[in-house]
Amino acid sequence: MPSPAKKGRELIQGVDASGTFPVQYRFAHAKGGNRHLVVVFANFAVPEDYGWSNGVFDPVRANILWIKDRFDGHNSYYLCKGMDFSLENSVAGLIFRVMEALGLTRDDVTMWGGSKGGSAALYFGLRYGFRNIVSLVPQFLIGTYVQRVHPKVAAFMLGEGVPETNVRAVDAIIPDLVRSEVNRTANIYLLSSPQDEQYPEQVEPFLGLFQRYENFNFVFSESPYITEHSLVTRRNVPFLMGLVNMLADGIAPRLGMVRNGYEQPDRDRSGIDSYLAATSVLKSADVFPPPLVTGPAQHSQVPRSGPRFTGTAHGAEKVSLWEHGRFLGQTNVAADGTWSWELGRAWSQGKHLVRLYGVHRAGYQSERTEVHFTAVEGAAPVPAPGHAGQPPQGGRPPRVVVSAPEALQQVGPTVVFRGFAQGAAEVRFWENGALLGAAAVASDGGWAWDSGWPWPEGMHAVEVRPVDGRGAEGPPVSTQFAVLAAAAAAGYYGSQPR
Repeated sequence: MPSPAKKGRELIQGVDASGTFPVQYRFAHAKGGNRHLVVVFANFAVPEDYGWSNGVFDPVRANILWIKDRFDGHNSYYLCKGMDFSLENSVAGLIFRVMEALGLTRDDVTMWGGSKGGSAALYFGLRYGFRNIVSLVPQFLIGTYVQRVHPKVAAFMLGEGVPETNVRAVDAIIPDLVRSEVNRTANIYLLSSPQDEQYPEQVEPFLGLFQRYENFNFVFSESPYITEHSLVTRRNVPFLMGLVNMLADGIAPRLGMVRNGYEQPDRDRSGIDSYLAATSVLKSADVFPPPLVTGPAQHSQVPRSGPRFTGTAHGAEKVSLWEHGRFLGQTNVAADGTWSWELGRAWSQGKHLVRLYGVHRAGYQSERTEVHFTAVEGAAPVPAPGHAGQPPQGGRPPRVVVSAPEALQQVGPTVVFRGFAQGAAEVRFWENGALLGAAAVASDGGWAWDSGWPWPEGMHAVEVRPVDGRGAEGPPVSTQFAVLAAAAAAGYYGSQPR
């Protein structure tokens, strides 16, 4: 869902789950049809693990792609988990898909980052042949650095116990890449300072490796106002923003021939728009169901000291709650799909509208669920409504959401259906006009059904119908999926490892 950045740049959030590891991103379209892409990698200790996301890039004319460095709850230098470098492949896949959706080549892309992000910018820029690289105060010896300074990151990247052989192997990644002189014609801008405490070990010994690079630029920043690692970049922000705009306009300093402008105001954006829509962080109910709220009841009166929110959110890791665009809090979802949350202070007297949504472990967000209630001084606590599996009050038809298999998912011969059904006693499964079976709905609204037979290969469209305790059917939901015999043998359920 698009959202404005702090200085007005519209941001689009998404998750690319094409690779082994889902990769979360933010994207901002170029100004004036600029034909360039800046890929931004994050440093440590930045909000939500997105670097340079405080509006500093708002004046930059290029398309901006921010990539989140958060995988299974940890930072990774965008490289590996337990020496599994399919994480790196997932990140590279996102970059190339965005680049291709924009109709760009690697000559039209700038890798950008500081500290941890500077290492990533240098690595991805050189390894994958991108034309421009801006690397600010990077670490060259990544293994040694995380082992000493970030032990949790070291354990995540290098494996349990942080084997010394793995430390040395990751230490060698960037130095060996530079020594190989791969992508020797890249425009490289490396920023560092003698006032950076990491400079003597992490940068200075490796500068000589760039001697044969055709356009290597070392920005040696020396100032009495620079007293530590993080201040090197901050003192150079005006220069850096000017640099990135020059690169976006096709100007690379130290080149004899330059091209200025490089804008297409009327360019076709259908490719990138389609990609952003397909990978949007917001998923529809038939892909990722929104949370159900069992308390407080809709339009009820509750005491100002309450209420306690309860419900189910199958498939979600967390539930996030908001009012008037202001974040109220979030809570974890238990293994059985239930959740609960309290504000922790009195509500203001009067009517309230709280919006909440589920957050998938991969970063997806569900559609919003709204809860209307009135906080009244001295009101008696209102008991929670009946279980989701019971018939709803007011004669409303039951409804069903299918969480597995996901839309157009590839599965093995065995297919297990899962989801939840509000106000239903059971759900029934139909294909091509034939009843396949039925599953009872649990008291929390959840249900699961395994046909017990191997499904034939090919596309299937199964209709799932909720039925309440009186036998009345609610609106059906259709789910389409593809059965591949090889998928089960490879140990995969859909696109994600078991």
